[in-house]
Order: sequence, then structure tokens, then C-alpha cells
Amino acid sequence: MKVSIDISSGFCWGVVRTIEVAEQELAERKNLYSLGEIIHNPMEINRLEAKGLETITLAELEKAKGGTILIRAHGEPPSTYKRAEELGITIIDATCPVVTKVQERIRKFYLDGYQVVVFGKKDHAEVIGLVGQTNGEAVVIKSLEEISNVKLDRKTVLFSQTTMDKSTFHRIKEELKKNVKELVVGSIEDEAIDFHAKDTICGQVSGRDKKIREFASSNDIVIFVAGRHSSNGKVLFEIAKEANPRIFFIEDTPELKAEWFENVKTVGITGATSTPQWLMEKVKRSIEEQFVHQLATV
Repeated sequence: MKVSIDISSGFCWGVVRTIEVAEQELAERKNLYSLGEIIHNPMEINRLEAKGLETITLAELEKAKGGTILIRAHGEPPSTYKRAEELGITIIDATCPVVTKVQERIRKFYLDGYQVVVFGKKDHAEVIGLVGQTNGEAVVIKSLEEISNVKLDRKTVLFSQTTMDKSTFHRIKEELKKNVKELVVGSIEDEAIDFHAKDTICGQVSGRDKKIREFASSNDIVIFVAGRHSSNGKVLFEIAKEANPRIFFIEDTPELKAEWFENVKTVGITGATSTPQWLMEKVKRSIEEQFVHQLATV
């Protein structure tokens, strides 16, 4: 049985940057707070907590009074920065530059009088930060059915959470084009924004669609490694599942089951943009040590 890791999987550069910032800060100070989980992967969180990182919620922000907090890659709304300043908290801002760009574009359109529509998940940390650029007035939708929440008589701009799927985004865009008199599509790259502008879905994330399909279909079974709260992980898992229904979602090695590997010649290991490489390598070693040799002797 051959076990291989998807070379296109693992941390996106925005997450790599955030983890590097956290490790640099932890090497210089004893206490560092992360506002929310630094990454949606419990194994990586445990590793960083062992180095001194402490995760707190917005409601617990006062706990960091006079201390230092890390703003994770998802970003935060302006109200968070204001509150931290009031508490004398030093901010280490590790917001992904792609997310920062989307925030800036949304704020510009909001100030220009546009109705801002965000394709995303209302309770997702990134979306909370995006909506915060509009004083909470942006309309958040995650499906075609929710288009009814959009006021069709207002000039409107459509943006997206960076980790959403492109196909649904484009269906929503086309439906809005039919009904909204003045619609533009937000871009993170182009100054000229029109119906043909690039959406704000991260290219590094969306570019994995094709690669993960190819990888999944080239293996007998697929082990998908990610945190269960990872939005990107859920999306990529479903995409891979379309290519290969014999796929199993795990957070760590104890969840592996021997029956998955019976009569299997090739095993592919992949994951989300929040899945560390070391964890996928750990899963690979576990499969080889527990199941390749075990099944070979049966």
C-alpha cells in the first residue's frame, strides 16, 4: 500500500505568515494572547499554547489589559482596535494581507453610499471583520435563497469571504445582475471594477479546487486532515468527496480505522489551508506503521 501527501495541501501563505509572526513574538515575550483561535486546527493550537500563546475571546479582552494581543489572519472589525486601545493593549496585527485589502475595498464602497453584500458565513470571524467596515450594515448571504434579503433598488457591490466556493459566488452574482439595476463586483486586484472584475475569493484557496479533485480521484481512498471548525476545510472536503466518495475526515491519528485500508493500494492524505504539514506527516507515519504492516501480515 502506497501512502502519499498532497503537495498542494497545507497552510496558505496568509496562515504561514500568521504562525511565523506568533512564533517570533513568543520567542521574545512570556505572554501573548490570541484574539480567537489563531487557526482552526486544535493540534496546531496546542503546539503554540505549549510555547506560551493563550487564546481569549472578545468578551475576555480586558484580561489582556496592558498586555499584547495577536490579531489572527481572519482580521477584526474597527471596534476591536478601538477597544484594545482603550485598554492599553499592544496589537500585533497578523491579518492576512488579502483580507486587509477586502476590508479596505468594502469600507471605500460603503462610504460611497453602496449597499454592501458579502457572500459568506455570518458568524465567521473574517465576515465579522468585513461587516464591521460598514458599521454592521452589510448584508451577508450564503446561498441563492438569501438574495431576498438584498434591497434591489439600491446601488450594490458584491464581495466575498475569501474562503468561499467560486461556483456559488458566481451563481449569486448572475442572479443579482438580473435584478439589481446597478451592481458591481468587488475586486482585490483591479482598480476598475465592473461585472467582469475578479471576485474576492482568495486565489490560493480557490486554486486548490482542481488540484484536490485530481489528487482525490488518483487514490483509492483519501484521508482528509483538518480542524472540524475550519470553514475552508469543510469546503475542500466536499470538493474532494465529489471526486472520490471514499474519503474520511479526521483531526488526528486516533481517529484512523483499520477497515478503511482493507484491499486498498493507494492512500492520499490532504487537508485544509489551516492544516500543518507536520500533522499530515504524522498521519502518514501512523498509517504506515499501524496499517501497512498490519494488513500485510493478514
